[in-house]
Amino acid sequence: MLAPVQELPRERSASPVAAGDPWGDLMAAAQLGNAGAYTRLLTEVDGWLRRYYARRLPPSMVEDAAQDTLLTLHTRRHTYEPGRPFRAWLAGIARYKWIDRLRALDRDPAAPCAEDISEDIAIDDHGTAVMSALLLSELLNQLKPAQSEVIRLVKLDGLSIEEASERTGQSASLVKVNMHRGLARLSDIVAADLT
Repeated sequence: MLAPVQELPRERSASPVAAGDPWGDLMAAAQLGNAGAYTRLLTEVDGWLRRYYARRLPPSMVEDAAQDTLLTLHTRRHTYEPGRPFRAWLAGIARYKWIDRLRALDRDPAAPCAEDISEDIAIDDHGTAVMSALLLSELLNQLKPAQSEVIRLVKLDGLSIEEASERTGQSASLVKVNMHRGLARLSDIVAADLT
Protein backbone atom coordinates (compact mmCIF):
# COMPACT_ATOMS: atom_id res chain seq x y z
CA MET A 1 0.00 0.00 0.00
CA LEU A 2 1.27 3.47 -0.90
CA ALA A 3 1.80 6.10 1.76
CA PRO A 4 -0.56 9.07 1.56
CA VAL A 5 0.79 12.07 -0.31
CA GLN A 6 1.75 14.85 2.05
CA GLU A 7 1.13 18.44 1.09
CA LEU A 8 4.14 20.66 0.91
CA PRO A 9 4.04 23.67 3.22
CA ARG A 10 2.80 26.80 1.51
CA GLU A 11 5.33 29.45 0.77
CA ARG A 12 5.06 32.46 3.03
CA SER A 13 4.89 35.95 1.59
CA ALA A 14 7.94 38.15 1.92
CA SER A 15 6.10 40.49 4.27
CA PRO A 16 4.28 38.90 7.21
CA VAL A 17 2.01 41.93 7.57
CA ALA A 18 1.36 42.49 3.85
CA ALA A 19 -1.90 40.53 3.63
CA GLY A 20 -3.55 42.42 6.48
CA ASP A 21 -1.92 45.83 6.13
CA PRO A 22 -3.01 47.59 2.92
CA TRP A 23 -1.75 50.97 4.17
CA GLY A 24 1.62 49.39 4.90
CA ASP A 25 1.68 48.05 1.35
CA LEU A 26 0.80 51.49 -0.03
CA MET A 27 3.54 53.13 2.04
CA ALA A 28 6.09 50.55 0.93
CA ALA A 29 5.11 51.20 -2.72
CA ALA A 30 5.32 54.96 -2.11
CA GLN A 31 8.81 54.58 -0.68
CA LEU A 32 9.76 52.91 -3.95
CA GLY A 33 8.46 55.90 -5.91
CA ASN A 34 4.85 54.96 -6.68
CA ALA A 35 3.12 58.36 -6.59
CA GLY A 36 -0.34 56.86 -7.13
CA ALA A 37 0.04 54.63 -4.08
CA TYR A 38 1.20 57.61 -2.03
CA THR A 39 -1.76 59.77 -3.11
CA ARG A 40 -4.20 56.99 -2.27
CA LEU A 41 -2.53 56.42 1.11
CA LEU A 42 -2.67 60.10 2.06
CA THR A 43 -6.33 60.34 1.03
CA GLU A 44 -7.33 57.29 3.09
CA VAL A 45 -5.21 58.31 6.08
CA ASP A 46 -6.69 61.82 6.00
CA GLY A 47 -10.18 60.40 6.53
CA TRP A 48 -8.99 58.22 9.41
CA LEU A 49 -7.17 61.16 11.04
CA ARG A 50 -10.24 63.40 10.85
CA ARG A 51 -12.30 60.74 12.62
CA TYR A 52 -9.53 60.19 15.18
CA TYR A 53 -9.25 63.89 16.06
CA ALA A 54 -13.01 64.52 15.90
CA ARG A 55 -13.37 62.24 18.95
CA ARG A 56 -10.56 63.96 20.85
CA LEU A 57 -10.47 67.67 19.96
CA PRO A 58 -12.82 70.63 19.53
CA PRO A 59 -14.24 70.74 15.99
CA SER A 60 -12.26 73.88 15.13
CA MET A 61 -8.96 72.04 15.70
CA VAL A 62 -9.67 68.82 13.77
CA GLU A 63 -8.63 70.06 10.31
CA ASP A 64 -5.36 71.58 11.53
CA ALA A 65 -4.46 68.51 13.57
CA ALA A 66 -5.11 66.19 10.61
CA GLN A 67 -3.06 68.38 8.25
CA ASP A 68 -0.22 68.67 10.77
CA THR A 69 -0.13 64.89 11.14
CA LEU A 70 -0.14 64.37 7.37
CA LEU A 71 2.77 66.77 7.08
CA THR A 72 4.68 64.86 9.76
CA LEU A 73 3.86 61.57 8.02
CA HIS A 74 5.28 63.05 4.82
CA THR A 75 8.49 64.29 6.42
CA ARG A 76 9.00 61.08 8.44
CA ARG A 77 7.94 58.61 5.72
CA HIS A 78 11.52 57.38 5.36
CA THR A 79 11.38 56.06 8.95
CA TYR A 80 8.56 53.61 8.21
CA GLU A 81 9.90 50.07 7.89
CA PRO A 82 7.94 47.96 5.37
CA GLY A 83 6.59 44.80 6.94
CA ARG A 84 5.90 46.49 10.26
CA PRO A 85 2.33 47.51 11.19
CA PHE A 86 1.63 50.84 9.49
CA ARG A 87 -1.40 51.71 11.61
CA ALA A 88 0.63 51.45 14.82
CA TRP A 89 3.29 53.73 13.30
CA LEU A 90 0.62 56.22 12.19
CA ALA A 91 -1.23 56.05 15.53
CA GLY A 92 1.99 56.95 17.33
CA ILE A 93 2.41 60.08 15.21
CA ALA A 94 -1.28 60.99 15.62
CA ARG A 95 -1.09 60.53 19.39
CA TYR A 96 1.90 62.85 19.74
CA LYS A 97 0.21 65.48 17.58
CA TRP A 98 -2.92 65.16 19.73
CA ILE A 99 -0.84 65.72 22.88
CA ASP A 100 0.71 68.78 21.23
CA ARG A 101 -2.79 70.15 20.59
CA LEU A 102 -3.80 69.52 24.20
CA ARG A 103 -0.74 71.43 25.37
CA ALA A 104 -1.65 74.28 23.03
CA LEU A 105 -5.16 74.37 24.50
CA ASP A 106 -3.66 74.68 27.96
CA ARG A 107 -1.34 77.54 26.93
CA ASP A 108 -3.67 79.53 24.67
CA PRO A 109 -6.56 81.23 26.51
CA ALA A 110 -8.20 82.13 23.18
CA ALA A 111 -8.29 78.48 22.06
CA PRO A 112 -11.63 76.67 22.12
CA CYS A 113 -12.39 75.47 25.61
CA ALA A 114 -13.47 72.06 26.75
CA GLU A 115 -17.14 73.14 26.68
CA ASP A 116 -16.86 73.24 22.86
CA ILE A 117 -16.41 69.47 22.80
CA SER A 118 -19.72 67.67 22.60
CA GLU A 119 -20.60 65.59 25.63
CA ASP A 120 -22.23 63.04 23.32
CA ILE A 121 -18.94 61.95 21.80
CA ALA A 122 -17.69 58.73 23.33
CA ILE A 123 -13.93 58.74 23.78
CA ASP A 124 -11.51 56.67 25.77
CA ASP A 125 -9.98 58.31 28.81
CA HIS A 126 -6.41 59.00 27.75
CA GLY A 127 -5.68 61.24 30.72
CA THR A 128 -3.33 58.76 32.36
CA ALA A 129 -1.44 58.16 29.13
CA VAL A 130 -1.12 61.90 28.47
CA MET A 131 0.10 62.59 31.99
CA SER A 132 2.55 59.70 31.78
CA ALA A 133 3.90 60.98 28.47
CA LEU A 134 4.30 64.50 29.86
CA LEU A 135 6.03 63.27 33.01
CA LEU A 136 8.32 61.00 31.04
CA SER A 137 9.21 63.85 28.71
CA GLU A 138 10.03 66.08 31.69
CA LEU A 139 12.18 63.33 33.24
CA LEU A 140 14.07 62.70 30.02
CA ASN A 141 14.71 66.43 29.63
CA GLN A 142 16.69 66.30 32.90
CA LEU A 143 19.23 63.93 31.35
CA LYS A 144 22.17 64.70 29.11
CA PRO A 145 20.93 64.87 25.50
CA ALA A 146 22.93 61.79 24.42
CA GLN A 147 21.41 59.75 27.26
CA SER A 148 17.89 60.98 26.63
CA GLU A 149 18.17 60.29 22.90
CA VAL A 150 19.29 56.67 23.24
CA ILE A 151 16.66 55.92 25.89
CA ARG A 152 13.95 57.30 23.58
CA LEU A 153 15.25 55.32 20.60
CA VAL A 154 15.83 51.99 22.34
CA LYS A 155 13.32 51.89 25.20
CA LEU A 156 10.45 53.90 23.70
CA ASP A 157 10.78 53.51 19.94
CA GLY A 158 11.99 49.90 20.11
CA LEU A 159 15.16 50.27 18.07
CA SER A 160 18.03 47.87 18.60
CA ILE A 161 21.34 49.03 20.05
CA GLU A 162 22.86 48.83 16.56
CA GLU A 163 20.03 50.88 15.02
CA ALA A 164 20.34 53.51 17.75
CA SER A 165 24.09 53.57 17.16
CA GLU A 166 23.58 54.22 13.44
CA ARG A 167 20.98 56.90 14.08
CA THR A 168 22.97 58.79 16.75
CA GLY A 169 26.50 58.28 15.49
CA GLN A 170 27.50 56.82 18.86
CA SER A 171 29.27 53.49 19.00
CA ALA A 172 27.15 50.55 20.15
CA SER A 173 29.09 50.39 23.43
CA LEU A 174 28.57 54.14 24.00
CA VAL A 175 24.83 53.70 23.37
CA LYS A 176 24.77 51.01 26.08
CA VAL A 177 26.76 53.18 28.50
CA ASN A 178 24.57 56.25 27.90
CA MET A 179 21.43 54.19 28.28
CA HIS A 180 22.66 52.57 31.52
CA ARG A 181 23.76 55.91 33.01
CA GLY A 182 20.59 57.64 31.89
CA LEU A 183 18.33 54.97 33.38
CA ALA A 184 20.31 55.06 36.62
CA ARG A 185 19.94 58.86 36.71
CA LEU A 186 16.19 58.57 36.07
CA SER A 187 15.94 56.09 38.92
CA ASP A 188 17.75 58.53 41.23
CA ILE A 189 15.48 61.42 40.17
CA VAL A 190 12.32 59.39 40.80
CA ALA A 191 13.63 58.10 44.15
CA ALA A 192 14.45 61.66 45.23
CA ASP A 193 10.94 62.82 44.28
CA LEU A 194 9.38 60.06 46.37
CA THR A 195 11.20 61.08 49.54
